[in-house]
Amino acid sequence: MALERRAELGEFLRSRRARLRPEELGLPAYGGRRRVPGLRREELAQLAGVSVDHYVRLEQGRTLHFSEAVLDAVARALRLDAVERAHLYRLARPWPETGAFDSEGEQDQRQQVRPGLRRLLDSTPDVPAYIVGRNTDVLAWNRLAAALITDFGALPPGQRNLARLVFLDEGMRNLYADWHGKAGDVAAYLRLDAGRHPDDPHTAELLDELAAGSPEFRTAWAEHRLKDKTHGRYVYRHPVVGELDLGFETLRLPDDPDQALIAHTVDEGTPSETALRLLANWARETLPVGAER
Repeated sequence: MALERRAELGEFLRSRRARLRPEELGLPAYGGRRRVPGLRREELAQLAGVSVDHYVRLEQGRTLHFSEAVLDAVARALRLDAVERAHLYRLARPWPETGAFDSEGEQDQRQQVRPGLRRLLDSTPDVPAYIVGRNTDVLAWNRLAAALITDFGALPPGQRNLARLVFLDEGMRNLYADWHGKAGDVAAYLRLDAGRHPDDPHTAELLDELAAGSPEFRTAWAEHRLKDKTHGRYVYRHPVVGELDLGFETLRLPDDPDQALIAHTVDEGTPSETALRLLANWARETLPVGAER
């Protein structure tokens, strides 16, 4: 299930056409009865101010060297947000990969977490925090993150992956109060990440595994959603301390944008703050410090 750039570009554009309605955009009916939802190619080309043939060549990926003016016009017509617009540019005007792969598909430079970041994680024992890398791999974590989500250190290195855990680990369905919302967010983040590095063979392997093992993943992946992991909140149903309503903030590392540090937050004076404090006490008694990765 490799992310072939031309196919991904076409599927992405078709999915965004499908969510628009001509009557909402003030367009007259074009032709007869519609066989598919959303805008036709002709209507999209009209809105973007480009020829139908030019747009068709874009959607079919006949060339990957479109001008900024054309892409901007198409993005406006499709009402793309900032994340979607950047994704369109990556697919339609690709630049060389920053990390090359050898003949066996291994990156020349594997992702590494700096020792200082590991110390930072372990110096915040009351804040669940972890670092996510390419393909949603969990690269490092502190003890409270392991207590909240799962004991990453007890997993084989190849299994320390958020997408794999959310879609293939039955325990995760009970951990998240809104598992479907979490699963959709993870699939959307994974697609965004895959678009940055479509030639990564490890991405293809992960996508094949998820598609084979989870019908929910196949459904979520087909939606072509994109979502960056910036901030938000999830409600956890923890088996030890009960419900925790936690926010999260994401800090992307400036010297390695493929790594992101995610730290959870809790509102003061709430039952969730009490539950998180209890979880921290439990973790100190039962789990190692963490951060081996």
